[in-house]
Amino acid sequence: MPRQGVSPGQGRPRSGREQGPDRSLWAPSPRLLWVSLAMALALSDSLVLWVPAGAHPLPAKGYPAKSSRIAPQLREAFGWWNLTCPACKALFTAIDFGLRKEPSVAWVGSVAIKLCKLLKIAPPAVCQSAVQLFEDDMVEVWTRSVLSPSEACGLLLGSSCGHWDIFSSWNISLPTVPKPSPQPPKPPAPGSPVSRILFLTDLHWDHDYLEGTDPDCENPLCCRRDSGLPPASRSGAGYWGEYSKCDLPLRTLESLLSGLGPAGPFDMVYWTGDIPAHNVWHQSRQDQLRALTTVTALVKKFLGPVPVYPAVGNHESTPVNGFPPPFIEGNQSSRWLYEAMAKAWEPWLPAEALHTLRIGGFYALSPRPGLRLISLNMNFCSRENFWLLINSTDPAGQLQWLVGELQAAEDRGDKVHIIGHIPPGHCLKSWSWNYYRIVNRYENTLAGQFFGHTHVDEFEVFYDEETLSRPLSVAFLAPSATTYISLNPGYRVYQIDGNYSGSSHVVLDHETYILNLTQANEPGATPHWQLLYKARETYGLPNALPAAWHDLVYRMRSDMRLFQTFWFLYHKGHPPSEPCGTPCRLATLCAQLSARSDSPALCRHLVPDASTPDAQSLWPRPLFC
Repeated sequence: MPRQGVSPGQGRPRSGREQGPDRSLWAPSPRLLWVSLAMALALSDSLVLWVPAGAHPLPAKGYPAKSSRIAPQLREAFGWWNLTCPACKALFTAIDFGLRKEPSVAWVGSVAIKLCKLLKIAPPAVCQSAVQLFEDDMVEVWTRSVLSPSEACGLLLGSSCGHWDIFSSWNISLPTVPKPSPQPPKPPAPGSPVSRILFLTDLHWDHDYLEGTDPDCENPLCCRRDSGLPPASRSGAGYWGEYSKCDLPLRTLESLLSGLGPAGPFDMVYWTGDIPAHNVWHQSRQDQLRALTTVTALVKKFLGPVPVYPAVGNHESTPVNGFPPPFIEGNQSSRWLYEAMAKAWEPWLPAEALHTLRIGGFYALSPRPGLRLISLNMNFCSRENFWLLINSTDPAGQLQWLVGELQAAEDRGDKVHIIGHIPPGHCLKSWSWNYYRIVNRYENTLAGQFFGHTHVDEFEVFYDEETLSRPLSVAFLAPSATTYISLNPGYRVYQIDGNYSGSSHVVLDHETYILNLTQANEPGATPHWQLLYKARETYGLPNALPAAWHDLVYRMRSDMRLFQTFWFLYHKGHPPSEPCGTPCRLATLCAQLSARSDSPALCRHLVPDASTPDAQSLWPRPLFC
């Protein structure tokens, strides 16, 4: 049932939605014209939004390039109409008006359900639930973006009739204050204080996880009450989790948090989101809020007085990835989520942080003298956030706000840590390139970047923009707590230059801990969280500064044994059975150099010629989230 006060389409899927107008999918009608246009523009992208993100590894996509390729085809297809500009705008004004009406939304939903089933995008029940969950928001977005008179007519008839600027390029403004000369941090003096920061990400608690159910069901998420039993030839889901497309029971998260003792003590906790499970085709706001409050309470219970600083993940909302910028008001806004987060996290965050959290899901605070922590809402950079079709230019003004925070920190002589969920190399191109530019400008101030989202253990190196050869920062991408897909549960601990006057606050080393599910699920066994590896010791790093990670990538290019170690740890000690051959290895290494999206030049030294098809094939890279 939808939550009281939540309109249909915002809560659980409505029943009887396919009982709308009885029209065949292929019957000629005026409606089919605009549905076909919408599908032509968005089919390959939007249909994956109707079904769970991460049900299978999905490639990153170059949206602006796709729209520029499809525009001439659409103009040719519609050319026989001899459509004038006033007629075009009148047509799409009428389309937008009609599309918002409830019977039209229902009819569009029925079309999308039939397409989802026809193309076998997901099982039929998942198709129906996903479409019914997404349809209201998607229709709202389409009518305000792709199908708006200015956008659609600009695409079909050219710039004289409108302006197509979906995902167009944009730039933030940097202060006129000259950039200081680069000053790499100096190693701390022997005996200097060292802080330990616990890093949690992608917990993905599945309320409906059930031991013994089928871990290889037809749905995008298994090991659940609705997964059924496995065939007699296969084992069912394990008690503590399973190596499959499954998330975690609450008891495994309790085990993780209660077993942190050997990895501590901790000075702070960075927690970068994705609390709910991957059953994104059937989630309500009530479900998401239950996950938020339940897991937050669990963290408070086991970490006690240790300060915790969260960031917003892409799975916190429903529909998944749906994070409207603040100019979207009313029931479709994200206020319901941000207000709940502010209430749940109030014991950890000061008033100034809670204020911006309530507005846009991001904040800044000073956890200790000389250090500023900035928590970004990376959903405003996300390729999968369909609300950005309306306007993707610095959503919520977050990057411009970030520049102000970094400039103020530079003026004070403070260092800065940035935390967020989606890594910058996985963002929309303009957002990613602007962020890269900001990191370049404030390289002396930025001491650490910490992200999650990919579920695996990796990093992204940033280079100077002039030559793309001098490593100047590194973003650490920590592995997930969840097993999704076929991984051990895990968490990360960062050793940071400690709390003293003049501290660099940079990462000195990091450790990764896992629960070996094979051992934990043995009859009579108890879960034992163990140290998987220490970064500097395992990889032979002189330090944990950007140049060391750059050098590691190029050592792995020629040292297969070293790469196989990385590949094993990348998957938290449970790599896939298929070997990672040369294309896989180069793509994986390229990802570690690619903190800026859609920028193959960053990998130009991994292959002889970065313009060759082999080099270009390093883009895009897979996601598991």
